[in-house]
Amino acid sequence: MTAWDATLPADTRAFLDLLQRLEQHASAEVRSSLRPGPVVVSRAPGRLDVMGGIADYSGSLVLQWPIAEATHAAVQLQPSSPTLDIVSVLSGGDVRSCQVPVAALTSHDGPVTYDEARAWFATEPARHWAAYVAGAWLVLARERQWPIVGARVLVSSNVPEGKGVSSSAALEASVLQALAVAAGVALVPRDLAILAQKVENLVVGAPCGVMDQMASVLGEQGRLMALLCQPAEFKGTVPLPDGLAVWGIDSGIRHAVSGADYGSVRIGAFMGYRMLADTEGFAVTRDQGPGHVCVHDDRWYGYLANVGASTFGSLALLLPGHIGGGQFLSRYGGTTDPVTTVNPEESYAVRLPTRHPVLEHVRVSKWYDALHGLAEAPAPAQAPDLAAVATRIGALMYESHASYTACGLGSSGTDRLVALARDAGPARGIFGAKITGGGSGGTVALLTRADARAEVQAIAASYAAETGRTSYLFEGSSPGAATFGTMTVTVP
Repeated sequence: MTAWDATLPADTRAFLDLLQRLEQHASAEVRSSLRPGPVVVSRAPGRLDVMGGIADYSGSLVLQWPIAEATHAAVQLQPSSPTLDIVSVLSGGDVRSCQVPVAALTSHDGPVTYDEARAWFATEPARHWAAYVAGAWLVLARERQWPIVGARVLVSSNVPEGKGVSSSAALEASVLQALAVAAGVALVPRDLAILAQKVENLVVGAPCGVMDQMASVLGEQGRLMALLCQPAEFKGTVPLPDGLAVWGIDSGIRHAVSGADYGSVRIGAFMGYRMLADTEGFAVTRDQGPGHVCVHDDRWYGYLANVGASTFGSLALLLPGHIGGGQFLSRYGGTTDPVTTVNPEESYAVRLPTRHPVLEHVRVSKWYDALHGLAEAPAPAQAPDLAAVATRIGALMYESHASYTACGLGSSGTDRLVALARDAGPARGIFGAKITGGGSGGTVALLTRADARAEVQAIAASYAAETGRTSYLFEGSSPGAATFGTMTVTVP
């Protein structure tokens, strides 16, 4: 077995060892997943959403922490093969496999449409997970005119699924990066992230924003990635001060970005933007397809986050608390969101989902400014009090969590974890906590003192004792896919 460079992440060394010993592995699926010869290997981490969350689809600034857990992908193109043979080694050691015919992704006219591919994967629940992998082939073909060929793919992940830490983005980014290098298609990091988002939006059919993929690609170890989601303006990374730490505690309640709560709140926010645009007299083009419009907005540049707190305060009461989908479509024609559709038979909350991204953008901006202030502080004698700054920005996390809950994206588990964090408080080194990502379960992110590990463990233990749910702790950080790059490894 090769002695890999000790500077590589431990999970990468383990994955490379797996490639080197396929013949000795107990699983027949893994043994047959790759042929002898070179393969391209990539790695992409999950993320903790420290601030920003669901406001990404409305153009907010977001702050994301790349976690230590990551997904690895090994891609070996097989131009003569009529299939994509995909094998996934899950974190518990279980193996699942799927064979996707190249013919399912192509037609005599070239690559199939995204709608056709999404429908094909959706017809069989057992193969739906493979859309996260095979979607990379279709996106690269449609967006970069690459001719789809067969391949063998092995993926392995220790990013827990359903925890709200972007296991899907880590999978999409790692597979797409390895495929692009194997195919000889040059992608700059930002494009890699945007194309990975297309896999999830257009092939999988989950209406996520772009922050997850950008964090997975552009995140840097031990730093918060700042992204202005208009649509994906990378603002660099910000160091977390030495005296602070970021943690995640899993609630044990499964999160899914494709869930009805997330989708309904997202639609409600886009309804609110459409109504505000109408109130402000913006021109609207209604030929964007059924249920979708184009707003010619020269003031907020098409993003709800740009409305501003004071302007929204003067307009908020013009928005209904709820509205029926049919009534909305009859009056407004549709929303500007290309990846969701208003259901005429459903009722949607509007005012609170619209308020959230406007105020969240303000909260994240305060966080960002505070971190920069700490990083740029002068001599120690004049430096701001770290605990005071952490307490102030931690309070913004509690505000963000309350806003999620008001939108209907809370859960009993995440609410309890946040309450336990608040009870511990700054005196015990716990400054703030909030639900991550799309909400409705998943993980809670905490801002703590760097030496508060025992207090974080105590919160997790109290929660487990109360609920009977075992809490997974997310600790540490790791580099994004762009920093990691790719490796070419020869399978014996």
